[in-house]
Amino acid sequence: MIVTIDGPAGSGKSTAARELARRLDFAFLDTGAMYRAVALAAMRRGTALDDAAGLAALLRGLRLEMPAGKVLLDGEDVSGLIRTPEVSQGASKVAASAVVRRELVALQRQIAAGRDMVCEGRDQGTVVFPDAGCKFFLTADPEERLRRRARELEQKGQPVDHDELRAAQAERDRRDAERDLAPMRPADDAEVVDTTALSLAEVIELLEQKVRRRMTL
Repeated sequence: MIVTIDGPAGSGKSTAARELARRLDFAFLDTGAMYRAVALAAMRRGTALDDAAGLAALLRGLRLEMPAGKVLLDGEDVSGLIRTPEVSQGASKVAASAVVRRELVALQRQIAAGRDMVCEGRDQGTVVFPDAGCKFFLTADPEERLRRRARELEQKGQPVDHDELRAAQAERDRRDAERDLAPMRPADDAEVVDTTALSLAEVIELLEQKVRRRMTL
């Protein structure tokens, strides 16, 4: 069974998806990390994030692996390096590239083939796994999402400029929602969950109940 959890940054989807997978004894796939890894590779090699030919060449020589809890880029563990604000913005930009999406969507489907898996991202229920057994779209008030992201960065010891973070969040939301290719939106058959007033434990409990109910049908 495939469970998809889509939504914007700060909605709580990544943490909820990882814990939901653990509770269900499913595999977990963080697809956003894949786009972040491509963005990091492009930045390192000086490839413009909107250069289709350059990104295609980059991908041909790129080895991206997603073992449990890690992101390996050409054998290097970049799990922490891909979580900076700069890479986050870069990920949103490369996600608008047709060549990048084509390669990563194929890889995501390959990883999930024949497995019980919770997949989180922005187009999992709409594009990658349109026939998923259970689909969710998590959202939250923009200011609450901002507070969550700032708290996450502060816990990592990174400096936080709230105005800059707010502007970056708004720009990323706009880019993700308005891109021509696989825009971020709820699938028609997805359940939309507003996490603004919910604790993480409450979100996970809600999702788990709904998935287990679907599994018994």
